[in-house]
Amino acid sequence: MAYFRTTDEDAGMGARSEGVTLFGSTMALVAATMGCFCLGAFVGHNLSYGWAWAFYIVSFALLIGMRFTVRASRSASVGLLFAFGLTMGLATGPTVVYYANSDPATVWQAAGATALFMAGLGSAGYAVRRDLSTLGRLAMWALLALIVFGIVTIFVQISGASLAYSIIGLAIFAVFVLVDFQRLRTVGTVDSAPLLATSIFLDILNVFLFFLNLFRRRD
Repeated sequence: MAYFRTTDEDAGMGARSEGVTLFGSTMALVAATMGCFCLGAFVGHNLSYGWAWAFYIVSFALLIGMRFTVRASRSASVGLLFAFGLTMGLATGPTVVYYANSDPATVWQAAGATALFMAGLGSAGYAVRRDLSTLGRLAMWALLALIVFGIVTIFVQISGASLAYSIIGLAIFAVFVLVDFQRLRTVGTVDSAPLLATSIFLDILNVFLFFLNLFRRRD
C-alpha cells in the first residue's frame, strides 16, 4: 500500500486567480506521472517482492527529496515526481500481476471504479466552498490508525478484516480526494503543482489498490 501523503503547508498558499492554470498544470503532471507508473509496472512485472520493497524505499526517499526541492527548483521537483511514479510502478508491478493472473476482470473493474471514484469526488472537492482542511487532518489520523490495524491483522486473525480494511481505506481516501481537489482551487501558485500532483497520484494509486482488494474479496 502506498499511503504516502503531502501536507497543506508544503503546497503553500497563493492567489486564486491562477487556479485554472494550476489545475491544468497539476492534472498534466498527474497524467505524466501515471504514464511513468504504468511504464514501471510493465518493466517490473516480474520483479520479486524483495525488489518491490526496495523500490518502495527508493520512492519514499524521492518523495522526501521533493519536499526540499519544491521551493528551490520546479524542474527538479518535476523530475523527482516522474522518478517517483516510475519507482512506484516498479514496486507495485508484482502486486498488479498477481491480481491480473488470478482474475484479470478484477483489475479492469478496479480501474473503472477508480476512474468513477476520482471523477465524482474530485468534481465535488473542486466545487465545495466549505474549508475541508480540518477534515483532511482527521483523515490523516484515521489513515495512521488504519495502518496500525493492517499491521495487527498480519499477526492476529480477524474475521472480515480484509473487507473492513478496504472499505475504511476507501472512505479515508474519499476525504483526501475532496481535500486535494479543493486545494487545486484555493492554492494559487503554479509552483505548487508538483506536490499537488503527487498527492492526487497517490490518491489514485491507493484507491485502485483498495478496489483491487475489495473486488477480490467480493468474488
